[in-house]
Amino acid sequence: MSETIHHEQEIEKSFDGNIMKRLLKYARPQIALLLLSIILMLFVTVVDLTIPFVTKVAIDDYIAPTQQVVYTDNSNIIVPTLLDRIKGTYNKEMYTPAILYTEEGSTYMIVGMSKTKSLKDFSLDLSTGTATLDEATYPVLSLNDGFIQQVKAHNKDQIFTLSITVGIILLLSFFCSFGHTYLLNYASQKIVYSMREELFNHIQNMSLSFFDKNPVGRLVTRVSNDMENINEMFTNVLVTSIKDFTLLFGIVVVMISIDIKLTLICFSTMPFVIIAASIFRKRAREVQRAVKVKLARINATLAENINGMKIIQIFNKEKGIYDDFDHINSDFLKSSIEETHVYAIFRPTMNLAYSVSLALLLWFGGGDAMSKTVELGVLVAFITYTQQFFRPIMDLSEKFNILQSSMASAERIFMLLDEKTAVPDPQMPLPFPVGEFKGEIAFEDVWFSYMKEPKTEEDYVLKGVSFKAAKGESIALVGATGSGKTTIISLLNRFYDIQKGRITVDGVDIRHIDQEALRKHIGIVLQDVFLFSGDIKGNIRLYNNDITDAQIKEVATYVNADRFISRLPKGYDEPVVERGATLSAGQRQLLSFARALVFEPGILILDEATSNIDTETELLIQDAINKIIQGRTTLIVAHRLSTIQHADKIIVMSKGEIKEMGRHQELLAHKGMYYDLYRLQYSEGEGI
Repeated sequence: MSETIHHEQEIEKSFDGNIMKRLLKYARPQIALLLLSIILMLFVTVVDLTIPFVTKVAIDDYIAPTQQVVYTDNSNIIVPTLLDRIKGTYNKEMYTPAILYTEEGSTYMIVGMSKTKSLKDFSLDLSTGTATLDEATYPVLSLNDGFIQQVKAHNKDQIFTLSITVGIILLLSFFCSFGHTYLLNYASQKIVYSMREELFNHIQNMSLSFFDKNPVGRLVTRVSNDMENINEMFTNVLVTSIKDFTLLFGIVVVMISIDIKLTLICFSTMPFVIIAASIFRKRAREVQRAVKVKLARINATLAENINGMKIIQIFNKEKGIYDDFDHINSDFLKSSIEETHVYAIFRPTMNLAYSVSLALLLWFGGGDAMSKTVELGVLVAFITYTQQFFRPIMDLSEKFNILQSSMASAERIFMLLDEKTAVPDPQMPLPFPVGEFKGEIAFEDVWFSYMKEPKTEEDYVLKGVSFKAAKGESIALVGATGSGKTTIISLLNRFYDIQKGRITVDGVDIRHIDQEALRKHIGIVLQDVFLFSGDIKGNIRLYNNDITDAQIKEVATYVNADRFISRLPKGYDEPVVERGATLSAGQRQLLSFARALVFEPGILILDEATSNIDTETELLIQDAINKIIQGRTTLIVAHRLSTIQHADKIIVMSKGEIKEMGRHQELLAHKGMYYDLYRLQYSEGEGI
């Protein structure tokens, strides 16, 4: 088997700004949803930053305070009994907020200090009951257990209020998180929906030469797997990365504002993290690229072999095909294991960096907390912030994996979208005269090669072909396999463009006609009939809901297909499996006749249309053919000369050239190539 058609395009870059710009263009219609999702996400991020700080406040101010402000302002003292005690000795208006402080079992209150000062800033003299700060003296009150219990009760109330507030914030955060996730996924799905429709429409409009060089598995991978990778990028990388960077920046700002020394201790492992991430990024890009290339080979190989399973089993080649697939699959397994190895190292490495940071924080921060140079709540908050800081870094491996996959997928999708069809529509197409389509066909010195740039005459499949078909004429094309008969049919439908000469329909060069308008007037019946999954009538009308059930039944009766359809359990609603596998070759051929005729084409093409039909069925459709070709220009490609004896003109092809042309009896009388074909088939018992 050739490796070329299964070889996937290799993508070198893990991130491309131009590719990202093109992706973001598809996001423009969903910009409102994305912005709202980002706003909700930022609120959730603020909550994530706030919770550890609130925990610090709860511990340091209410659960285990080293100092505590009692007053809130001049006119409101939180603990009323303290107000009474102070009023008996001092004038309250002279003093604003007070601090409670417990040291060595004794409880004191300094009345009149600023909120911006700590007890450590005061010079405390318990013998005189005063405290000095900046040459100012403040009274110190000794508080008994009753007052302390009141303060504790007040603290419990504050903690309860704080808990309720945090609960409400977390509940709002839950709804915001739900809204963010829903909106983000909805917008992402809409983006991918638009891209998938554009890609599928683009594939449908490509010429047949495109499908000659692109295996089905590769195209299926583009529309399915690659699109899902892009969806993952929008939902799990792009928008969430905004949250990650906002969270990281916020954590750094909050930590520095609380305690710069502990901040430096927490981030002491960052150089190691940066080096490890850089090495991982380079290695992951290499293995990820290899995995994607080999996965595409598996998909292409699977699609080809499953489609050709009948041939594989007929020729008993299961073992050889299995060995070929096993080689490709083993190659993919090897790359996947290598990828797993890279990712398995990175995350534990980040865990190690986090553990070292946490250990250093506990060692130095714990010692400071014991010496009361750092409050306990600060240490708890730093532990939480450190965990939050390393979480997105640990997720970096997964996000880089998604980014790498999606960038490769996006580039391959855009490569496909940028590929121009080899048979483009004209900029200003010439329309057929309305209601005057005749179906007159003319080939004028047509040269054609499947090669993009043929160099010698031998490279051409058709060489100087010229003939005309008047309105209502039936033209038969005969000749050996490879003589160019089917190529003429493909060129008339403009599946390919010719290199030299001209093909006209009703005197208009088909290169100046819109392809859809051209093919609307051409009905074709192929030798290999393709049926879609669905039902009988759906395969006849082919998504044209303007065609009624009555018209379908009429045309099916006309080509004698109604005989077998009416015997099916559900008649015209009988389900059809993929490729019509449950129907015989003759039944599929009859359905293809009905499908071609229901659209009432002006030009009818029969490409070996009776080659797969048994003698009895052939008699049924031969009668239908003789009726349906009346008034239509018909091209008939046939090996069995018995089916084309009544054609108005028979063209004998050989090696891409027209050797003979005329009616049946004229060609027999000429005793040339057609005569030899006739005698050969007669001697083989064709019954001509």
